[in-house]
Amino acid sequence: MKQPKIIIRRIYEPVLPDDGMRVLVDRLWPRGITRESAKIDFWMREIGPSNALRQWFGHDQQRWEDFRTRYRAELEANREPFERLKTLCDTGPVTLLFAARDIEHNNAVVLAELLAEK
Repeated sequence: MKQPKIIIRRIYEPVLPDDGMRVLVDRLWPRGITRESAKIDFWMREIGPSNALRQWFGHDQQRWEDFRTRYRAELEANREPFERLKTLCDTGPVTLLFAARDIEHNNAVVLAELLAEK
């Protein structure tokens, strides 16, 4: 089976021609971005980590492994949003958009890992 093309990009970066379907995967709308400038196809807020998990993590790299484990557990407990995202990936390239400053330790990275595994 062909591996889907998944791109991870900050929402503050410019739109690129190879972005494909642009999906915002954060629970909160990013600061300083208008809906028009975001150029997103879908906002899947329900796939973002819960407020409690997001606040606990606080982008603390020392909590990264625990965050990954807990976020995966949340996704497993509520599979429907992830299944919808997986279906989108079957249609062509998908860019997972996030607002965090840390491009290596955020929920979009975990989602991309899971999508690659499935």
